[in-house]
Amino acid sequence: MYPSVTPPRQVKIGDAAAFAGTTPRAIRHYHQIGLLPEPERGGDGRRRYGYDDIIRLLWIRKMAEAGISLDDMRAAFDETRDIEENLSRLAETLAAQEANIKRQRATVQRLRAVGSPLGLLSDLVTDRLSHLPPGALRPSDLDALLATERIFGPLGAAIQASAFIVLATHPALRAEEDRLDAAEAALDDGVEPDDPRVEELAAQRYAHHKALDQAIETAGLDTAEEKLFENYDADLEGEEDMQMSAFEAVTKMPYDFSPDRMRCMELTAQLLGEH
Repeated sequence: MYPSVTPPRQVKIGDAAAFAGTTPRAIRHYHQIGLLPEPERGGDGRRRYGYDDIIRLLWIRKMAEAGISLDDMRAAFDETRDIEENLSRLAETLAAQEANIKRQRATVQRLRAVGSPLGLLSDLVTDRLSHLPPGALRPSDLDALLATERIFGPLGAAIQASAFIVLATHPALRAEEDRLDAAEAALDDGVEPDDPRVEELAAQRYAHHKALDQAIETAGLDTAEEKLFENYDADLEGEEDMQMSAFEAVTKMPYDFSPDRMRCMELTAQLLGEH
């Protein structure tokens, strides 16, 4: 003979919660959203739960363990939606969660392998920079890659990584990069509406870009970039929807550049576009 598991005919909310494997707070929430009808109160003013209430709580518990949302539970009890529709939506939700967990595990593996915040970026970027010695990249380099990946996606950041590889391995180019960064930052402190240094700095930045491109080509990094274009799948990282245009990025990022510095950037871009 099987042991009896039927609860007493009328129990308080704490006993009902304990039997169903939930909490009184959760049961009160079920009442508020209409998932569990609120039972009548006893002479002491407290709710009393009967057998049917306990059974419904057990079904709610089972559906919650299966990942079914509270809205779908309510629809299932009310029989207002086909069960197949609920299961289809649940399958889609679980598939999305599974894909997200897969990406999270891949990120953890990269972090363990790389041992730095670089592992938080996409595997395209991490792989590109994996051969550099520890400390070769500056925190500002990682910040720039992070912003580029947000704007142009993993492929754009992986291509930008070529410049950082060259800067990390060519001290003279790194020194020139630092000099130009400092000179452009100084434009933010100017009071003249048309600083005479703007055009000269733009020409110098353009020349520096050309020197970087030449170093990238000499190192064979441009060939690696071509392979990235050939092999890259925009859905690989699941970030296609996260990309935005450069124009959107300028409007959303809290840049605090002076008009002179913005003009210097525009002139540099024009020179690069012309050549």
